Amino acid sequence: MSNTQNDHVLPQEILSFTLGSEEYGINILNVREIRGYTAVTPLADAPAFIKGVINLRGEIVPILDLRIRFGVSQPVYNEFTVVMILQWQQRSVGLVVDSVSDVITISPGQIKPPPNLSAAFDTRYLQGLLAIENRLIVLLDIEGLLSSKDMALIDETDVDREAIEPSNQEQE
Repeated sequence: MSNTQNDHVLPQEILSFTLGSEEYGINILNVREIRGYTAVTPLADAPAFIKGVINLRGEIVPILDLRIRFGVSQPVYNEFTVVMILQWQQRSVGLVVDSVSDVITISPGQIKPPPNLSAAFDTRYLQGLLAIENRLIVLLDIEGLLSSKDMALIDETDVDREAIEPSNQEQE
């Protein structure tokens, strides 16, 4: 099936969330589930924004804290802390955020390109900016975010499932 011009103007839905006082959005098709923050198993020598891994129904999922990664707020883990489990290329990743706001339907024409600041910092994870009502939402590009050098760090710290899951022999 070929792409038609109409494929490029279809509305999309984004899930908005907050990090500190800033609002971000991500394509809702990449969000598998939203859950409260639970204890993670830390990974030795991992960067601070990689909190560790969780066992999510038998799947080992790395948990990244976007507040630390983006340096937007001091992380506080409490009953209101939210983890968005994202699905990308048969891989799941949890992102810790302050709160999830709402689902917004937008047209591609509403997305403004990010400012050209590539010399100052890495902007590959920015899809664009969305000015809606009195809000300015930073749209994240899941592919740019998860395929960045940071994800390579996760691959390097990938752990053996048996190392963090109790074996059946230990449970008996």
